Amino acid sequence: MTIDRSRFAQGLTYEAFKEQMTRNRDRFEENERRVAIGPADLAAFRELPRPVHVVALAEDWCGDVIANLPVLGQLAKESGKLDVRVFLRDQNDDLMQGYLNQGKFKSIPVFVFFDEAFKELGHWIERPASVTELRARRRAEIYAAHPEFGAPEAPIDQLPEDVRGRLQAEMQKMRDDTTAFANAEVVRELRELVTRVAA
Repeated sequence: MTIDRSRFAQGLTYEAFKEQMTRNRDRFEENERRVAIGPADLAAFRELPRPVHVVALAEDWCGDVIANLPVLGQLAKESGKLDVRVFLRDQNDDLMQGYLNQGKFKSIPVFVFFDEAFKELGHWIERPASVTELRARRRAEIYAAHPEFGAPEAPIDQLPEDVRGRLQAEMQKMRDDTTAFANAEVVRELRELVTRVAA
């Protein structure tokens, strides 16, 4: 698996990825509107000495893609330094095999950063660990406060419909409440990766 200029050019632009989405586009665009990039973070990307090519592996059914690809998209748009191409994971397994999470999971999104000669600078997978930890803690708190939701590991489809609806509403509220933190963590990790290697 190698990325060179010609393979990179085969990827979708960020806008073309949005255009071909068949689901979750409303959530995707809502997440775009919620991305706030602070002045110091934006300056760090704008001050990169040269543009960086970014390969993003994504699919429109994936919640982490819907949450995190808009962060990359906004960074690219506002900094002018990230040249992004999106590759659909399920049509580009050769690329996916090079970036398996823990060497075995096809987790997405994957963001791979390249210099102008397409030498890899680094990559980022799925979501920050800090976000996973926060949401797991909040999820446990929701279940602890609502015994009617049953055990966290039990299949949600076995709950009565009204209880399932309340659980889903609680989970959505938790995700909404943690979005600003999650977006900031994605920006922080991408900034650390890019500024460390692209200087």
